Amino acid sequence: MTSLQDRVVAAGFAAGWTLLPYLPKKATAAAFRAVADSAWRRRGLSVRRLEHNLARVTGLGEDSAELRALSRAGMRSYLRYFHEIFLLPKMDRAEVVRRTHVTGAENIFDTVAAGRGVVLALPHMGNWDQSGAWLTGSGHSFTTVAERLKPESLYRRYVAFRESLGMEVLPLTGGAGHNFGTLAQRVRKGGIVCLPAERDLTKNGVKVEFFGATTQVPVGPALLAVKTGAALLPAILWFEGDDWGLRIHEEVPVPAEGTLQERTAAVAQSLVTVFEKGIAEHPEDWHMLQRLWLEDPK
Repeated sequence: MTSLQDRVVAAGFAAGWTLLPYLPKKATAAAFRAVADSAWRRRGLSVRRLEHNLARVTGLGEDSAELRALSRAGMRSYLRYFHEIFLLPKMDRAEVVRRTHVTGAENIFDTVAAGRGVVLALPHMGNWDQSGAWLTGSGHSFTTVAERLKPESLYRRYVAFRESLGMEVLPLTGGAGHNFGTLAQRVRKGGIVCLPAERDLTKNGVKVEFFGATTQVPVGPALLAVKTGAALLPAILWFEGDDWGLRIHEEVPVPAEGTLQERTAAVAQSLVTVFEKGIAEHPEDWHMLQRLWLEDPK
């Protein structure tokens, strides 16, 4: 049964996609910053989670002024993401491509040109939907998997939004590997798959060491690389002034020896090691407002 809160959130998103592109951008951006600052001042559970996660990444004390300043920047970054997704469908695709400052794009384009599939794995940083628009605007469609949001109307709107940017969107509707066959088919045919990769939503992920403690990450990106031979490329995203930064790292190597489970675990660990560096360089743009490490209280 859909709750009143769910219906209000869905209505808000519908209004955002319908109205925001036609309102003054400076005014709406300021409104989203104000919402971010208000949530930061209230310091509810999500903000406290963000601060705990950032403290682990940076080594800052959880009661320090420096961490509070960083979490404020983090909340502004998070709300900027939402502001931008409402504007993206109406943005000129050439402008999106022009304003995306990319390092390592050849790691995608050269691999695909050689007929080999690519798995792009990314943490929840910057604006991942904008990066998807950059990729499709550069002439490369791709497949991704979306969390099934509540209510269903919100999920459908999110899917329609991403499809309007040129993505193929599969629903995350069940246990681990639900869409694995489809994703494997895409990369075996030389296509591109993009997957969030540092927070496991299935509860069936693989354990890794991440910033000095154990967490569980989705098994899909690493397993696709091991089983299909696709190139697994870590991507780091951040906001760069009014524009966007994106770095596509070199391929994560797949060990030649070991069991499937051992090789997959090794690839997953190598992947998050790349994430650690990128997140440490741009901590304010890492949107992790949820419990992540297994030792943390629920």
